[in-house]
Amino acid sequence: MGVGTAQTTDASARPVLQVRNATKRFGAVQALDNVSIAAYANEVLALLGDNGAGKSTLIKCISGVHRFDAGIVEIDGLAHQIHTPAEARRAGIETVYQDLALFDNMDATGNFYAGRELSKPKWLPRSIQALDTQRMERETQQLLDRLKVVLPKFNAQVGLMSGGQRQAVAVARAAAFARKVVILDEPTAALGVRESRQVMGLVQRLREEGNAVILITHNMDQVVEYADRAMVMRRGRKVGEVRPSPDTKQDIVSMIVGA
Repeated sequence: MGVGTAQTTDASARPVLQVRNATKRFGAVQALDNVSIAAYANEVLALLGDNGAGKSTLIKCISGVHRFDAGIVEIDGLAHQIHTPAEARRAGIETVYQDLALFDNMDATGNFYAGRELSKPKWLPRSIQALDTQRMERETQQLLDRLKVVLPKFNAQVGLMSGGQRQAVAVARAAAFARKVVILDEPTAALGVRESRQVMGLVQRLREEGNAVILITHNMDQVVEYADRAMVMRRGRKVGEVRPSPDTKQDIVSMIVGA
């Protein structure tokens, strides 16, 4: 296993997130066919497969963008009905999609707390409370420091940042509110080597802080170096699961292409 890999998952441990026998159709297309997945705390699970394998549909259902047609979702062993992104977030699931969904005209603090603003004083009706700007800025800086995220300027607009810095803000925002699971969809797809390593270092820190991290990527070197397990999907089905290492890299590729 790679230098970024944590200890082997205890087989007796309970998954933070478990999906059992999930199915999803879009008209005549069977996007998910009896798929099961388990994600554990302090672990990076790589979710792999060619385009059209069902990866994005699976994470969008887990994240509340779509609904499973059938299947069971459990968080810490308790069944959950996740029908909206807000319900997923309340369950402790945060997702970073490829488009990042950042507000370019806001700084890191504005992006962290958009739609979740802190206000004061608490005893007043919310409609007349004032934004607690100092607390939001302080907590944003504390999180960036903890995750070792360096920005060119703390209050710089996100639209003026580099691709790696923007990605770091998006991942840090997920880390700020995730209590169980962080899902990352191709977090280094448009980045250079140096910025990719910075973002993957951030992924390592998410795991070290106790999160279950689900990583969608096509970068096999990152899978070998950083993932504890790899689950491969093909044509809407789970076709295999393996512990990534240089010795199993070719096996993973073979599963992806159906060899």
